[in-house]
Amino acid sequence: MVQTKTNSTPKNYKKMGIIAAIVVAVAIVGVAVVAAVRSSGEVSVNTALENVTTDAANGANLRIAVVRMDAIQNDATALQDLRKQRENYENKLRDELTAEQKKLEKEKTEIEKSQDVLSRDALQRRVVDYQNRVTKLQRDLTERAQSIETSYQKALSDVQTKHLDPIIEGIIAKKNLSLVIDGRFARTGANVENLDITNEVVSALNKKVSKVKMAKPQGF
Repeated sequence: MVQTKTNSTPKNYKKMGIIAAIVVAVAIVGVAVVAAVRSSGEVSVNTALENVTTDAANGANLRIAVVRMDAIQNDATALQDLRKQRENYENKLRDELTAEQKKLEKEKTEIEKSQDVLSRDALQRRVVDYQNRVTKLQRDLTERAQSIETSYQKALSDVQTKHLDPIIEGIIAKKNLSLVIDGRFARTGANVENLDITNEVVSALNKKVSKVKMAKPQGF
C-alpha cells in the first residue's frame, strides 16, 4: 500500500504542474487584457468611487411608504373617466369598421356577379378600385387607432404631471417621508401600519380633479 502511494505521487505533482501552468497562462492573458483596458483611458473602480461618500440613510430615521400605481389607475375617478372616453372612441371606430366591411362585402359580391357583363378592362379597373379601398380602410383604421392611444397616453401623462405628482410630493412633505416605493414591485410584511398610502393618494386625487378631457383623436 505504501509503494502504491509512492508511485502515485509523481503523477499528482505532474497533474498539478499542468494546472499551475494553465493558471499562469490565464493570469498572463488577464494582465494583458487589464493593461489594454486601462490604456484605453478607463479608470479603476476604486478611482471612479473616490468622490462617493460613506454616508448612508440610517434605518432608524427612515420613513417609508408604499403607493400602488395600478390601484390608483383603477380607482381614481378622473382615470376611470379617461378609460371610458377611450372606450367610446374605440367603440365608434369598431362600428365604422363593421359598416365599411358590410359595404365592401356587398361590392365584392357585385363585382363577382358582373364578371360576365363587364369587359376585361372595366372589370380590372373595378377590382383595382376595390383593392385600393380595402388598403385605404386598413391604413385609416390603423392610424385612427394609434391616434386614440396617443391621445389617451397624453391625457394620462397630463394627469400625472399636473395632479398626481404634486399630490404625492405633498404627502411626502406632510408625512415627512424619506422614500415612497411603487407597491407593484415591493414585498411587505403583514401588520405594518401606515405603510400603504394608496387610498390617501386616490382620495386626494379625486378631490383635486374628477374629470380630464381627452384630446380628440385625429380622424374623429
